[in-house]
Amino acid sequence: MSQTSTLLSLPYIQPAQAQKHVTHNEALRRLDALVQLSVESRTLAEPPANPADGARYIVASGATGDWAGQEFAVALNAGGGWLFLTPNVGWQAWVADEGTTVTWTGSLWQAGGSGALPDRLGLGTPVDPVSRLSIAAPATMLSHEGDDHQLKINKASDADTASLLFQSNWVGHAEMGLAGDTAFSIKVSDGTSWTTALSFDPVTGAASGAAVSAGPEESNPDALVRAGDGYLKGTILDAVAQDGNGVPTGGVIERGANADGDYVRFADGTQICTSGDIPTGGITNPTGALFQSNHLAWTFPAPFAPGVPPILVGESGNTGAWPTFAPHGVLSTGFKATSIVSIGVGLNLRLCAIGRWI
Repeated sequence: MSQTSTLLSLPYIQPAQAQKHVTHNEALRRLDALVQLSVESRTLAEPPANPADGARYIVASGATGDWAGQEFAVALNAGGGWLFLTPNVGWQAWVADEGTTVTWTGSLWQAGGSGALPDRLGLGTPVDPVSRLSIAAPATMLSHEGDDHQLKINKASDADTASLLFQSNWVGHAEMGLAGDTAFSIKVSDGTSWTTALSFDPVTGAASGAAVSAGPEESNPDALVRAGDGYLKGTILDAVAQDGNGVPTGGVIERGANADGDYVRFADGTQICTSGDIPTGGITNPTGALFQSNHLAWTFPAPFAPGVPPILVGESGNTGAWPTFAPHGVLSTGFKATSIVSIGVGLNLRLCAIGRWI
């Protein structure tokens, strides 16, 4: 007949055994230690200084002192001495100083109850093979432990999806994440079809999608305007330009000046050039009933569009004198000062040319 039981190694009372109470009490002591097994700690490699009677510990590796050679055994303090219980695979114990349950796997005490990682968990709701973690609750809180906290959603490859899906009555209406590539996107749905409202290039960070203007000719009044497609404080006053279709690609107003005068260009193609004071010299050459100066020239401070000479006007500050222009082109104009009377000392003329730069 075996001396001990198969599972818990409880001592059997043998036939004709004397002092049967000793064996009986030993079996009770082991049962008292193992039933509803709860240990104080599993990190000690030597006995604590003043353990309570009945205190239990899982002996850590590298055991010394009275625990030497008892690594991973359950140590019971019984009447001032130590009783060691060798675990069998599947034993479970509550570890008080960790607040967790551990299971003996045959080689270590594994945290997590059964020793195997659970593949499904439903809190207040059933789970299925796809939604293996399911929670039905008014709210779900994820908080930090010490400082930061991150929720990480990982996918297998670029072509797969890692996203958050928002549903109404189990119908998807919004999704954000990495859907089929590595560009973060926000999608919306009417319940049938999906539209990518925003997508961000993973290299440049540039935004695209239905919510963003597709270019300077965007016709959707609800689209968000990109800085390159609209006008901001930094682009209202800037060099003007147009593409081949006549769409402005630069600033709204361009202004400049040089020795020939000032100019202003507008995004629609309009250009206005003005001169400073231009001395005429004497206006004494008879021309019919009038008098004119010698031939003069003004180079425009900015060229006009080829084949489209500007309209020219000017003023002298004298109601009886004015400029007459001929010939003129897109880079400069010739002119004379004309007066109804002879003016020996001449005047200062200010000229203006209005045309197009494109």
